[in-house]
Amino acid sequence: MEKNNSSSWTEFILSGFLSQTNSPAIIMILLVFIFLMALSENSLLLYLIQVDTGLQSPMYFFLSQLSIMDISQILSVGPKMTIDFLVKKNVISLHGCSAQIFFILVMGEAECLLLAAMAYDRYVAICKPLRYPILMRKNIRVILSAVVWFGAFLHALVPSIYVLPLYYCGSNVIHHIYCDLPSMLKLSCSDTSRFEKTLIFSGFTLLIIPSSFILFSYVVILATVLNVRSDERIHKALGTCLSHLSVVGLFYGAAMFKYLRPRSFQTPFQDDMVSVFCVILTPTLNPLLYSLRNRDVLTALKKLFSRSTPEAIPPKN
Repeated sequence: MEKNNSSSWTEFILSGFLSQTNSPAIIMILLVFIFLMALSENSLLLYLIQVDTGLQSPMYFFLSQLSIMDISQILSVGPKMTIDFLVKKNVISLHGCSAQIFFILVMGEAECLLLAAMAYDRYVAICKPLRYPILMRKNIRVILSAVVWFGAFLHALVPSIYVLPLYYCGSNVIHHIYCDLPSMLKLSCSDTSRFEKTLIFSGFTLLIIPSSFILFSYVVILATVLNVRSDERIHKALGTCLSHLSVVGLFYGAAMFKYLRPRSFQTPFQDDMVSVFCVILTPTLNPLLYSLRNRDVLTALKKLFSRSTPEAIPPKN
């Protein structure tokens, strides 16, 4: 490992849960399978939304954004983890850590804000159906998407830059499968207490405000749906909302457990497991939750496979 003239580490060793298991090769094969599965599922969903005319509504526009975030999240971790395991060199530079922190935070925070935008879309679609084409027209969707990405970019930029000038004079071993902000702050010999308090406040704000908005939206949606007498409309509305709420529960539950716990209650193994869930398993589960509970996606998928399946040639007389 290398240190600069100020005796601060410039390279770090990623030592996640793979180094603590008896069968790292089997677990790595399973992780690679999950990587490929997540990429395939989200790419297929993106393709369906682009080519199928039945999936051109605002909800699927936001769903395509979610797939882009999931693909980017997997690519920010998966390839390096796989290469490191094959070459037996789990080393990453300080600037590499900063870049990885930035991309992971951007995608995670963008998903946090996007789920709130999707809740607003469902609220307008169910509670104000006559005004839905106006309130969710194309330029409104583009503005909401731009706010999501720009807000996530700004919020992730400061922490990823903050870790660069810190002094790392102790251990350079990161007990994680990738570089994350809490691990870097633990390794730093600099006084980061004020920044950590600011980080907890901003993280609390970023998680609580959107989640509160989502909860309020679905309380209003539930009250509206219960007053509707059409069983078919109730079933369709609840099916779509349950898919969204499942994704919300997975994302916010894991994020709150990871970032809002006091440092004294955090352990490297717990953090690693939660990180695997957030960055690897969630992008795999998201498309399944939407496609398995969504009739429109299943219909588009059947149409795609029916077009790709050659028709039987009738026998000659």
